[in-house]
Amino acid sequence: MKRFSTLFPAKILTAAGIFLLLFVFSNCKTPQSAAGSTASKAPFLWESANMYFMLTDRFNNGNPANDLNFGRTAPTAKLRGFMGGDIKGISKKIDEGYFDKLGITAIWFTPVVEQIHGFVDEGTGATYGFHGYWAKDWTRLDPNFGTEAELAELVKKAHRHGIRIVLDVVINHTGPVTQQDPVWPSDWVRTGPKCVYKDYATTVNCTLVENLPDTRTESDKAVELPPFLLEKWKKEGRLDKELAELDAFFKRTGHPRAPRFYIIKWLTDYIRKYGVDGFRCDTAKHIEETVWAELDKEAEVAFREWKKAHPAEVLDNNDFYMVGEVSGYNISGGRIYDFGDKKVDFFNYGFNSLINFEFKSDKESNLETFFSKYSKLLQGPLKGKGVLNYIDSHDDSTPYDKERKMPIESGTRLLLCPGTSQVYYGDETARDLDIPGTQGDATLRSFMNWDELAANSSRNGFKVKDVLAHWQKLGRFRKAHPAVGAGVHTMISEKPYYFKRVYQSAGYRDAVLVGLDLPKGQQEVNTTGVFEDGTSVQDYYSGKKYKTAGGKVTVDSNLGIVLLGK
Repeated sequence: MKRFSTLFPAKILTAAGIFLLLFVFSNCKTPQSAAGSTASKAPFLWESANMYFMLTDRFNNGNPANDLNFGRTAPTAKLRGFMGGDIKGISKKIDEGYFDKLGITAIWFTPVVEQIHGFVDEGTGATYGFHGYWAKDWTRLDPNFGTEAELAELVKKAHRHGIRIVLDVVINHTGPVTQQDPVWPSDWVRTGPKCVYKDYATTVNCTLVENLPDTRTESDKAVELPPFLLEKWKKEGRLDKELAELDAFFKRTGHPRAPRFYIIKWLTDYIRKYGVDGFRCDTAKHIEETVWAELDKEAEVAFREWKKAHPAEVLDNNDFYMVGEVSGYNISGGRIYDFGDKKVDFFNYGFNSLINFEFKSDKESNLETFFSKYSKLLQGPLKGKGVLNYIDSHDDSTPYDKERKMPIESGTRLLLCPGTSQVYYGDETARDLDIPGTQGDATLRSFMNWDELAANSSRNGFKVKDVLAHWQKLGRFRKAHPAVGAGVHTMISEKPYYFKRVYQSAGYRDAVLVGLDLPKGQQEVNTTGVFEDGTSVQDYYSGKKYKTAGGKVTVDSNLGIVLLGK
């Protein structure tokens, strides 16, 4: 979970200097949409998705009765303990339409498998596995996060809203060793050396940090299940069931009973049981790349089985989705990640997309340089693949705007950039990322600021509800028009700055015309090749309606932003 850090000057583009004009043309066959969904008729594309990411424990507490389990009562360092967020809390926000209003088309949340019961104390107070990356048992949900029934309900609710679910999964390591949590057997894990990132071997065959046992993913040697896990299953009354399922898995696949294949079986069960749509793969560069291809193969099998068993719930014909956290990967590298002594194309090993660590370092570039760069790479060496762009996350110490001084500009740049957008919980409400008394990445992991939203608090001169409204309008527009994230970008004029994006595939066409830095007042814009004359369009930002004539449309841009679409 280590993150690549890029340092850059704090050049700020003011919100007042950004004025946006979008015109949209759609000429298509009726695309496939979610069954029973209120989603747009636009087809769902992972490469243009608007993905919401949250720490499960820090988003919304839907069931206070599950807040304490396994005697996790030790005093913790600030923001290092469980705070009550859970699966049911996410479901409640789906029911309320929170994600619909944001234009969210996929939700990714941190792992929900059972975490170590004990804590790690690094001298500043205890740290529990609230973040989900310290697995004790991959086959069971942690009761702090919720139940299997609640996970099943969440997936169904999301699908009814046209939202895909992406589970965060870990193969690289187990949880730390504590008084309550023994180390896994030595044929399962290594406890050293610590990674030093000099080359491939010192990145893969090592532990990320002290006391984080590293799974022997390179091994094909058959191993027995850990005694503590067998005893645990026996006490829970499911030993025979788990063993029978493992026997069936290894018989079907012919894989050796090596550590990685046990974990692959356990992870793909969540697809087969619940119909989750994708995996976000943690610490992807710290495992042999071939392991991800093995996971992808079994994930596709499980996804097909789920679709066959649940035909009425199938959203579309998309394959299973995998996005990798290859720490330090950047879009400028194209398909390649360089370990120093070895170059790897992770896209050849099951990944549809990789998290792009370069986005936040592009804040200094002007918008045309920025947008055209991303378009050329995504339409060139990355054609058919994607990147996941973000402004901040749960363990990136150098966010795009840590002080939340430019939440409007942040939303504009992220949600209009080619590629998939990742909205980290609270980006849309300017949640504080600098909490006094915290150590390390804990400062990025405060509870969602629902109280500030309810009170319409201010941060750096921005009202929280105004920030949210901006992100909502851009997000809904992005959701409705795949060209924003997946279209080919072309500049029309430099000043005033206009560009278009066009997406076309299998009879579906979506074209977007964007203008920035436009003066306020009445704006006459050329719509030739975008809208036919006589087309009625609506400004998604102000609600005003217009009609094109003579290859032009005249709009009122007094709000600074205009979003026109059919």
